[in-house]
Formats: sequence, C-alpha cells, structure tokens
Amino acid sequence: MERRRTRRVRLAAGAAVVLALLFAGAATVASARGEEEPSGNTRVPAASSADAGFARDMAVHHQQAVEMSFIVRDRTDDEDVRRLAYDIANTQANQRGMLLGWLDLWELPKVAPGGEPPMAWMEGGGRHAHGGHHPDGDGSGSGGGSGDGDGVLMPGMASRSELARLGRLDGKQAEVFFLQLMTDHHKGGVAMAEACASLCSVPAEQRLAQGMVEGQRSELGLMRDMLAERGAAPRS
Repeated sequence: MERRRTRRVRLAAGAAVVLALLFAGAATVASARGEEEPSGNTRVPAASSADAGFARDMAVHHQQAVEMSFIVRDRTDDEDVRRLAYDIANTQANQRGMLLGWLDLWELPKVAPGGEPPMAWMEGGGRHAHGGHHPDGDGSGSGGGSGDGDGVLMPGMASRSELARLGRLDGKQAEVFFLQLMTDHHKGGVAMAEACASLCSVPAEQRLAQGMVEGQRSELGLMRDMLAERGAAPRS
C-alpha cells in the first residue's frame, strides 16, 4: 500500500513538472525563431545544425513513444500503467508539436538534407548514445544508431517486430513489455536531449531539451519500480 501511495505521489509530481514545462515552452516558443544579433537581424539555425537535427530526430523519436502509449492503453486495465501511458503520450505529443513548429518558424525541412542519417548532428553520430537494443528485441543492447532494417532509426527506438509483439500481448505481459520498451526509449531520448542541451544554440530549445532530460529521468525511476512490482526488470 505504501509503495502504491508513493508511486501515485511521484505520478502527481511528474504531472506537475510536465505542466510547468509545457507552460514554459508555450511562453518561450516565439524565441526559438533565433537569437537576435546586434544588427537587429535574426539568426536562424542552419538545416544541418544541431538545433534543426535535434528537432527533426526527436520529433520522430517522440512519435513512437506516443504510438507505444496508445497501444498499451488498449492492452491493459491497470490504472497506473494507463495513467503513465497517458502522461507520456500527452507530454511527448505536445513537445513534438513544439519541435515541428520551430522547424516551420525557421523555414527548415522536416527531413534531413542530402540524405543525412539520423543523429548525424550529434558528436559521434549517436553511435555512443546508450539505450539501443537488438532489433529482434532480445535486450542485448547491440542495436541502435542509424537504422537496422526493422525500423530502429535511433537508440532506444523499438523495432517494428517489437511494436507488433506489444500489440499482441495482454494484461501483465503487455505492461511489463511496455515498461521495458519505454525504459529503452527514454534512455535513448535522454542521451539525445543531453546532446542538444550542450550542442544546440537556441536557448528555448536548450531549455526544452533539459526539461526532457529531467522529466524522462524521473519516469525511468518510476518505471523501474513498476517493473519490480511485476517481478520484472529493465532489459540489459
């Protein structure tokens, strides 16, 4: 009972953080048009910049988190898992809208120029970012990065076969697999957001990225506890 009460407190606290980040993002979205130079001209990020690359890639990364959240919502009746899935879907859909909106403000394409691979904007191209996993879903941690033929475009993303498997599971099995997939997903997302916080040049985007780091780290702890309650653990 005490653990369940603690989890609910953490969920409520997480929701408060999410709302604060969304309000802060709405208040600063206009500033993402770029920093104003002394001449009065507005400096817009280049298409190959970390700012544009993060916006494009994290929008794709977030879209899958929303998809997984909607899948598990229909595969379990567990109140806590459904609430977590709703919070993730709502938060990441809103953040995705902000990222795509900034690309529109900057008049930049939503796909990488010149066939540039995902995460090329990161130092090392994302190869050293943790959170990837094997495309067949064995939890070996050997996948990730630039795509593997089964839909894993970036570290932490689930493969098409894993999404299909999640859609076939029910009850506790669906809950555990969702929590494991989302744990991998958050680890990859945190690595990307940390990179933007240090590499991006637009202050509003840096603040959003740092908020993602803090919010997803909090949810990682929550999901670890939820897995333990179900006799499971994050994948290695």
